[in-house]
Amino acid sequence: MNSLTGELLVAMPQMMDPRFARSVVYICAHSEEAGAMGLVVNKLLASLTMDELFAHLKLEPSEIGRSRPVHFGGPVEPGRGFVLHTADYREEATLPVSEEFAVTATLDILRAIGRGEGPRRNLLALGYAGWAPGQLDAEMQANGWLSVEADADLVFDLDIDNKWQRALGKLGVDLTMLSTDAGNA
Repeated sequence: MNSLTGELLVAMPQMMDPRFARSVVYICAHSEEAGAMGLVVNKLLASLTMDELFAHLKLEPSEIGRSRPVHFGGPVEPGRGFVLHTADYREEATLPVSEEFAVTATLDILRAIGRGEGPRRNLLALGYAGWAPGQLDAEMQANGWLSVEADADLVFDLDIDNKWQRALGKLGVDLTMLSTDAGNA
């Protein structure tokens, strides 16, 4: 299967795992050898805000991000933070994903955001979604996920509740026509 790096995964309606039901996942890395890593972009962590996280980390919060939410990035390493952001910000530890997106998992990016010097657009997530080699490919073949081209407006939009429908809409999918049953013809 082709690499899904830089794409969005959209959970099919029959996704039974509550951590991923109706989720949209930005794929940061995907290869045959290493598997896949992504960040859920449409689920939040309870009521945690960036301001509260900055206070916990003893970082100076910016006025811009005070009430911005912190995302549930996935169930793997839930105490580890990742910033998915526009590619206008780079540091040594930044993983460029595409021409439009990058991921950085350092305190330096949080400090830069706090000073107002960080990336133009960003999303802070705790934890990530991970798949062993071949696992995501098998889930795709079993109709667990659809893939769609990522765009910054969808990924960074604060309207969390409509991201799943909007991602499906990019494919021209009518939710009323999707079956929860899978099979072979």
